[in-house]
Amino acid sequence: MIISSTSDYRKAAQAKLPPFLFHYIDGGSYNEHTLRRNCEDLSSIALKQRVLKNMSDIDITTKVFGESFALPIALSPVGLTGMYSKRGEVQAALAAEQKGIPFTMSTVSVCPIEEVAPKLKRPMWFQLYVLKDRGFMRNVLERAKEAGVSTLVFTVDMPVPGARYRDLHSGMSGPNAAMRRVFQAMRHPDWALNVGVLGKPHDLGNISTYRGKPTKLEDYIGWLGENFDPSISWKDLEWIRDFWDGPMIIKGILDQQDAKDAVSFGADGIVVSNHGGRQLDGVMSSVKALPYIADAVKGDLKIFVDSGIRSGLDVVRMLALGADCAMLGRSYIYALAAYGRAGVENLLDLYEKEMRVAMTLTGANDISQLNHDSLMHI
Repeated sequence: MIISSTSDYRKAAQAKLPPFLFHYIDGGSYNEHTLRRNCEDLSSIALKQRVLKNMSDIDITTKVFGESFALPIALSPVGLTGMYSKRGEVQAALAAEQKGIPFTMSTVSVCPIEEVAPKLKRPMWFQLYVLKDRGFMRNVLERAKEAGVSTLVFTVDMPVPGARYRDLHSGMSGPNAAMRRVFQAMRHPDWALNVGVLGKPHDLGNISTYRGKPTKLEDYIGWLGENFDPSISWKDLEWIRDFWDGPMIIKGILDQQDAKDAVSFGADGIVVSNHGGRQLDGVMSSVKALPYIADAVKGDLKIFVDSGIRSGLDVVRMLALGADCAMLGRSYIYALAAYGRAGVENLLDLYEKEMRVAMTLTGANDISQLNHDSLMHI
């Protein structure tokens, strides 16, 4: 199909992927109200058009933690990225590097740290959960540090997995899930060959390296349920803050007081996020929470934001509401599933073009000029 906009990649991914994988990345928790609000609330924010402002020179670069970004965008951690394209974490990381932005590897990636990091010249970021198995946490942090990972993204909004009904319906989990996945793969031969056969192994690479044996996809949901820890508190993160000597970002903040607690803890950044609507359905969209959090902690740490971002216009909206940088999850996975590394690079080109148009027509020569005055308050 012809790709003319960022949203086209979702349709292309749906056509290419077995349903269990498409719905895993596309779905949210419970009845998916928050999933929908993330996009609807963001797209409903009106930009203020300005003209005759001499917009011949637009700068969309930024610098975060001493790293230069060609765009105010980073790729979010997404579990099982390697199931969406052959060795998907490698392809996505190379695309991000080519476009001058960071790639964040998930704890539950298919490719391990040791496979991805050596292929990059730019340091990647790594995402970690608080897990019951503290030995795994220490092991993976040591490996990340040894591999030259620059920034740790700590996800705190998943002490328990959300109820994702689509996964039961699609075959990601539930009765006869393995058999249903095989049947679906047979009906998607391009994916079955390039990823299902040529993209092996399909285990959770970082966890398998630690355990010394493969942790397969069929073990994925069970492993998550057994290892997430609802007893976590800020004090459980203190040893990690002491151990990790690089920048540390707390991901999953929706509340002003939690943002202030992150400052007190010593975090270098936060991600305003509801996990893409995949955890607690019914909570506020990220874009609605962002201005309140920015009012509370702007300038005390870097503010990232994710959930619902589908275009360069959305990035501009988020920056105008107080974010320093946007993070893409689903959006880049759709592109990766459709066309691999080339798809992700083209997607980022589209984001850049859309940002430049939006900034030209809102009168912002660089991203520091995007603020509440860039928006219509109606």
